[in-house]
Amino acid sequence: MSEAGPSTSAGSPGAEARNAANGEARPASFAPLDAGDPNREPRPAKSSPDPRGRKVKTTPGSFLGGAIGRLLPASIPFRYFGAAAAFHVAGWIALFAGADSAPRYRGGLGWTLAALHLITLGVLTTTAIGASLQLLPVATRQAVRSRHAPALVFWLYTPGVVAAALGMGLPSVPLLAAGAILIAIALAIYAVLLAHNLLGARGMPAVIAHVWVAWIALAIVLVAALSLAFSYAGGFALPRPVALALHVPFAAYGFMGMLALGLSYILVPMFALSRPPDERFALVSCALACAALAAVAVAAFGIAVVALRVAAIAAGVVAVALHLRLMLAALAKGMRRDLGPSFRLVRIGWAMLAASLVAALCIALDVPFAGMPTLFGLLLIAGWLLTFLLGILQRIVPFLASMHASRGKHRPPTPSSLAAGPALRIHYLCHMSALAVLTAAILLDSAWFARIGALIGLVGSMAFLAFFVQVVRRMLGVGAKSGTHAASV
Repeated sequence: MSEAGPSTSAGSPGAEARNAANGEARPASFAPLDAGDPNREPRPAKSSPDPRGRKVKTTPGSFLGGAIGRLLPASIPFRYFGAAAAFHVAGWIALFAGADSAPRYRGGLGWTLAALHLITLGVLTTTAIGASLQLLPVATRQAVRSRHAPALVFWLYTPGVVAAALGMGLPSVPLLAAGAILIAIALAIYAVLLAHNLLGARGMPAVIAHVWVAWIALAIVLVAALSLAFSYAGGFALPRPVALALHVPFAAYGFMGMLALGLSYILVPMFALSRPPDERFALVSCALACAALAAVAVAAFGIAVVALRVAAIAAGVVAVALHLRLMLAALAKGMRRDLGPSFRLVRIGWAMLAASLVAALCIALDVPFAGMPTLFGLLLIAGWLLTFLLGILQRIVPFLASMHASRGKHRPPTPSSLAAGPALRIHYLCHMSALAVLTAAILLDSAWFARIGALIGLVGSMAFLAFFVQVVRRMLGVGAKSGTHAASV
């Protein structure tokens, strides 16, 4: 896979000498292992004072020193990523089953709702849990407090998603309620794990701030989602219109969105081999996003609805503009310029994030197009979050596999060698084609276009699943030869 290949000069001794002479810190050694000599120890990072009187490393990726010792067992993150890949396939199947109502979907039980939640809960949230449980202990230099709790979250959460999706699709209210309870318990445990990690975090204030906002948003989403699920059974904690007005923005922009933005400040510089973005602008972006979410929360209770939603969108636009400015600068200044198809998906996801805000403004101003709410959902969920996440996963999965396989004494495999093959090219073409066809389905109000788009997306999701299986098999093969922990997945 060409996108994981090394920069031609990034890891050369001459380049490092020039960086040292100029007083520059060497980029992170925790970037994909084909970025340089995988057996070379990272150079000690410069330190800067922490407000609490501790020394904090500030070089790009310096938080990754000693990362091997803070890795979870390979079975934990790969279990989450594998489940997400399987839910990805199931989501397209459910969309095909619900294609008749998909182009003008406005709510209600059925396979369209099941497809939506197989993507949001099954793919996006499952991946977010697995990635954050692994990345945050490394980023915040915290020891992994428990290896059993993340596994418990998985075994509660994934059956809950299956039950909830089936309950929505069949439909079966008791099954939906049972799934909602399992999901809520699992996410509550996850929230405790996340809070424990954040409370002891050192450095990376922008990342930590974004994750705290995501944590608060998750709490709001849990209350709103349980209210919606149990409204079908006659019980609720919030009025249904209020719960719905909170659920969509706080789930997509609040929980998943803030996690995506926050973890991007780790992942994008790490993969591009660039310096970390300016913390000040990142914190301003975070503050503006918080203001936008607060305005949406007040509007959900019927207070100055149009004015507050327009103000929220305006604040969101500035927050996103600042974030994208930092991300594009990191990519432009990075030592690895060609990040391949995986980062083409990331860039397309960023464009879809901006487009989703335009669609949100159209809804707030009541633009007369019946398909606008559905188009907004497509841009937000499939266009931004799913596209961005799949692009990042194409980097994270082989990268973590390489790290787990490198625990032996042999030379570790490169991420590119673990991911080589045509699967990701097929996935890219199918994913983008599916988005285009589904957009046409909404514009033309065509169930047949929705079916075709779902079938194309299904082929792409199966290609992505094949990529994941291939990486795991190659990791296990390397681990079995060297007797490392990778063989225990």
